[in-house]
Amino acid sequence: MNSLTKYEDILISVIKEAQKHNVEFVEARFHSTWNLVAILNNGKSEPSISSETQGIGIRIIYDGVMIFASINSYDSIPQLIEKSISTAKSSKKLSKNPIKFSSEKSINKTWAAEEKENLKNVNIDEMISELNNIDEYVKSFSSDVSFPKRTLILSNSIEEKFYINSEGSRILSRVPRVEFHSYLAAKTNGSLSAISIPAGYAGLGGTGGWETIKTFNFDSYIPEQLKNSSKSITSKLVKFDNDVDVIVGPEIAGIVAHESCGHPFEADRILGREAAQAGESYLDFDSVEKKFNFGTIEEIDKSEAFVSDDPTLSGSMGFYLFDDEGVEAHKRTLLQGGIVTDLLHNRETSFQKDIQSNASSRSVDYDREPIIRMSNTFIEPGDYDFEELVADIKYGIYIKNFMEWNINDTREHQKYVGLEAYLIKNGIKDVNVKSPVLELTAKKFWSSIDGRSKTLKFSSATCGKGEPMQGAPVWTGGPHVRLRNLRVGSHS
Repeated sequence: MNSLTKYEDILISVIKEAQKHNVEFVEARFHSTWNLVAILNNGKSEPSISSETQGIGIRIIYDGVMIFASINSYDSIPQLIEKSISTAKSSKKLSKNPIKFSSEKSINKTWAAEEKENLKNVNIDEMISELNNIDEYVKSFSSDVSFPKRTLILSNSIEEKFYINSEGSRILSRVPRVEFHSYLAAKTNGSLSAISIPAGYAGLGGTGGWETIKTFNFDSYIPEQLKNSSKSITSKLVKFDNDVDVIVGPEIAGIVAHESCGHPFEADRILGREAAQAGESYLDFDSVEKKFNFGTIEEIDKSEAFVSDDPTLSGSMGFYLFDDEGVEAHKRTLLQGGIVTDLLHNRETSFQKDIQSNASSRSVDYDREPIIRMSNTFIEPGDYDFEELVADIKYGIYIKNFMEWNINDTREHQKYVGLEAYLIKNGIKDVNVKSPVLELTAKKFWSSIDGRSKTLKFSSATCGKGEPMQGAPVWTGGPHVRLRNLRVGSHS
């Protein structure tokens, strides 16, 4: 990260130039993103994607108005600052309430995700070789199931930042990441079905150098996923006449935590910033003080709904130690026993609540403003073994993963269509069930949980938010989760 220090004088010049105009606050963030992506399509290598962007993102608060600007031509900084101040002045009459930031301590830190094998030393041929090995196995997997269409993607990326603000913070960071995704079409007995490895929308990914790919354990993971996911092609359609008990796997638990808890708990979304872009929230800004809960008093007494968001998880896709407002990160408890205990805040929304920021502000590139984002959002593990969760179900279903999901603008109403699923009879997994459907509200999901397994599993994902769009790297995850008395439909 020593190479970033050459930008220090430029960042300082941004701060000083803005302070000539008596601004209330100014920050400058040098942000570099590097990507190398290998793609194998039906066994043939597609042109690789190689990109690198760098520049400086600037935020200024002037007379209660906040302006974001970006630049990658550093000789025109005075003109950019002048234009930003002019924009703030003309926008003042449209601003209903002055923007202020919560008071946070200044930070002087250098941090990085551990990287044993530098990703920039890995060439595209090595990446294609990894994908070829996977592709060869997929092609020879089974005589009963073939995969005529196969797309495998492996990406390496490095994100480096140098942050300075007018309050004295100075933070340098480096985060390398490795990620794998795949999309397959499986064919058997003349029928064609789309699946992926892992199933649904999940992926494998983490922070670190090229050594990270070894943690994916392709040799054991790919065979297991192919075997289990292929069962969905020949599964049976089962119709449930009454409500039944349901166990969902970590992939479904993770997407529910992300979509039905993480997004609606974003304070800026609650305040309406995302309304015209990605929707609103079923919560209000005072949900924590009101002790908003999912369920009746009796249900809360025994609630098993626990959700956290933790950017400090080593090796995670959403890993960071300081956010893009210079605030130190920590684990955030969003849902505790079915009660809302925290929201995701930046310094602006924290000031409005008269609290400290919980470091939820992130940007994915120099020309994107920092906004409230999730990191690694998951349902906390519990006390059960998976077998114990199953054993206590007389008649129900285990939905291991999903092929699709839908959710409404307020994140209250949602639908998940299972991929690999099993009927449960008298505590034993029975036949494979074809495309079961969970369609329910957030309140119904979180109030129906009565058991969580001990094992926590994560998947790699990209979280979309903002305008222009920002795709932020995250983990979603959870244990196996048991829910009582749910309506299960079918999707033939």
